[in-house]
Amino acid sequence: MANRYSNRWEMLKIGVGGALSVLLSGCFMPTRVEEPTPASEDDASSRPFLAPLYLTEDPLQDAIVRVVGAVSCTGTLIADDLVLTAHHCVVEHGPDGKVLHRDLAPESIHVELGGDDLPWGDVAVRALVTPACGYEQGDGDLAILVLNRKLVGMPTFEPQIQAAPPMGEEVSPWGFGRCALSSRAVHRESRLGGKIDTLRAGVFSADASICPGDSGGPVLNAKREVLGVISASVMDTDPRTRGRSHFARLDKYQQLFSAAQEIAAGRSPSELPPFRACE
Repeated sequence: MANRYSNRWEMLKIGVGGALSVLLSGCFMPTRVEEPTPASEDDASSRPFLAPLYLTEDPLQDAIVRVVGAVSCTGTLIADDLVLTAHHCVVEHGPDGKVLHRDLAPESIHVELGGDDLPWGDVAVRALVTPACGYEQGDGDLAILVLNRKLVGMPTFEPQIQAAPPMGEEVSPWGFGRCALSSRAVHRESRLGGKIDTLRAGVFSADASICPGDSGGPVLNAKREVLGVISASVMDTDPRTRGRSHFARLDKYQQLFSAAQEIAAGRSPSELPPFRACE
C-alpha cells in the first residue's frame, strides 16, 4: 500500500495494591456528539476534502484521528477515505449501557481531524465494514469506516495485514485518550509501549500505558506500520503506568480490508463475497 494502501474477550482483573482498575473498552463518553447529515451526490459534503497546509511537524501523525459516535475513540487513516478503528467503538448500547451486538448507523459517527485541543476538520461516515465478532473487545475488535469524501493531501499509515505480529516486537500505541492524571485536555499522544509477549488467534498483548479514549488507536512498529488496534487494557489514573494491554490483530481479517476498498470504490456489500466471518 506504500503509505496509502498496500469470542468475545474476557479482561484480566489485576489488582496491584488496589491501584489498578480494569477498562473493558478504552473509550469514554463524549461531552457532545454531532450527527452529520448523509450526503447526496450533489451535496458539498461529498466533495474531496483538501487538507490545510498547517499539519504537525511530523505529518504522519495527522493520520491518527478522533472517532466520535456513542463513545469517543481513536482511529487511523489507512487510505484517503478509510479509517481503521475498534469494533467496540461503533456498536449500539442498550438503556442500561450494555453492549448490543449490532453496529451504529454510519451517519451517527464522524471523524475529527487534527491533534491539537480543537479539531480543524470534521468528516462524516457513509459505511461501516465490521466482522461478526469483537463487539466488546478482543478477537475481531476492528472496524473500517468508509468516509463520505476523500481527504486529499492527508497522510496515511500502512496496515500490516500480510503476516502475524512477531513475538518480541517493540510496539508503540497512539491515542486521543485521557487519564485522570493527564496533564492536558484530549490530545493526540504517543503512549509508553512494550514488547509483544503473547500471540493468540485475533489478539496480541504487551504491557503499555493506555488511557480511556485510546481504543481503536494504532499500534505501530519501528517501521511505523500498523500491526493492530488498541482493544482493552488494565490501567489506573496515571498515563505513565504500563498495564496489561490487548490489541486486535489485522492479519486475520484480510477479507475485511479488501471489502472496505471495494465499498469505498462504490460496490454494494451485497455484491461482495462474504467478508464478516470470524474464526
